[in-house]
Amino acid sequence: MPPMDGGGSDRCRVYLITPEKFDLLPFADLLAAALDAGDVAAVQLRIKDVSDGVWKRTIDVLRPVTQARNVAFLLNDRADLVVGTGCDGAHVGQDDIPAKEARRMMGPDLTLGVTCKGSRDLAMQAGEDGADYVAFGAFFPSTTKEVTNQVDPEILRWWADLMEIPSCAIGGITPENCGPLVRTGTDFLAVAGCIWNHPDGPAAGVRALNKAITEAGV
Repeated sequence: MPPMDGGGSDRCRVYLITPEKFDLLPFADLLAAALDAGDVAAVQLRIKDVSDGVWKRTIDVLRPVTQARNVAFLLNDRADLVVGTGCDGAHVGQDDIPAKEARRMMGPDLTLGVTCKGSRDLAMQAGEDGADYVAFGAFFPSTTKEVTNQVDPEILRWWADLMEIPSCAIGGITPENCGPLVRTGTDFLAVAGCIWNHPDGPAAGVRALNKAITEAGV
C-alpha cells in the first residue's frame, strides 16, 4: 500500500478530497497534474448519490492514477468496496458505517480514517475502534459542507501531544489560513475547494498549499 506517513515524517502533508461531481476522464488528467505538482499523502474519492457501478468505474480510472504516484487512494464511506477494487482504505463519518464494521470489512492492514468533528471522546473511541488517523473539523467556513460549529484548533495540539495516531484537519482550509493548523502538529490538511477551484488550476493549488505548509515553519 502506498505510504500515508503521518507524524513520523515531521511534516504536515496534503490530503486531497475529490469534488462530489466531475467529468471522469478530464478529471483524471486534472488529478494527475495535481499529484505531479507537489507532495500529496492521499486522495479520498468522495462522490455522492451514485450507483455501485459508477463507484467502480470511477475507481477503475482514478485509482491507478493515484497509486502509480505512490499516493494512497481512499474511499469515502464505502469500506465495502475497498478490498474488491484494490483501494488502500476508507474514511467513515459518524453517520456512516461504524468504524469497527469498516475495519472488519477491510481487514487489519488497510487504512481507516474516522471523522471526529470537535470531540475528544469520539477521537479516543475511533482509536480504540482501529482508526489509522482521526479527522477533526471544520476549522473554517467551507464551500463543500455546511459548517454549524467551527472547531478550536487546540484540539489538534492536544491530540498530537497525547497520541501517536495521526490527525487530519478538515474544513475550509486554504494556503492563507493553514499556518496555525500546521503549527499544532497535525499530520494532514484535508482540502478540496482550494485545490479544485484554484484560478490557475489544481496543480497550482497543490503547489500553493505545499508552499504555505513549508512557510508555516514546521
